[in-house]
Amino acid sequence: MSKLFKKLFGALFDKPWEKEQIAIDNYHQGKTFNISVQTSAVIVIFGVSTVLFTLIVTGYLYSIPLGQDTRYLLKPNLLWLNTLVLLYVAYFFNKITNNLKKNNLERVKNNLLIVGFLSYAFLFGQIFFWFKLMKSGNYVSTNNYFSSFYIFTALHGLHLLGGLFFWGKVFSKVNKLKGEEIIKEQKSIDALSLYWTFLLIVWFVFFLIMYVFNDTVIAWCRALLG
Repeated sequence: MSKLFKKLFGALFDKPWEKEQIAIDNYHQGKTFNISVQTSAVIVIFGVSTVLFTLIVTGYLYSIPLGQDTRYLLKPNLLWLNTLVLLYVAYFFNKITNNLKKNNLERVKNNLLIVGFLSYAFLFGQIFFWFKLMKSGNYVSTNNYFSSFYIFTALHGLHLLGGLFFWGKVFSKVNKLKGEEIIKEQKSIDALSLYWTFLLIVWFVFFLIMYVFNDTVIAWCRALLG
């Protein structure tokens, strides 16, 4: 704890006018935390996206009319399957990290390809689920539950598409490299892994609030308002 405190607030106790501190500052590279540019960009996206998704979930929880039936009108197993797909994506990213540590560099390419395949499978699964919803007569205008559901899944899908764009750039580059050259792309791969972890966490929050514990969460929110 003391080391963390010193790392976060140690600069407040420095004396930059003293010769010893001047010498130390001259050798400092200017970085507070040892993170790459790619990871820094992902963290910025985290902040913006978290605020956006939080606003959507909050708006959903506090906009359900008292007389609206919040029981699920459609409970297919497809959302469970899609959740499992995202878990497998996280699993294969973990394998990629281990491959890089153990220098199993050719497996990095295969596992990156599997990550892309599973991510596209998730997107197609969501689109298929939308068609099932609309076929059953549940549209954006049906009620607050379905309007929030469509908006959230659309935004989550757009974030995933953005991630797939950068996955394509990283994979196409890694696929052309051989042996130790793949190590040079580790920072980009780590940033992708972090981004997919964020998407998984966001999906879990949505899945639990709007699908698994929907009625319980809404009842709790109404009790707070009451």
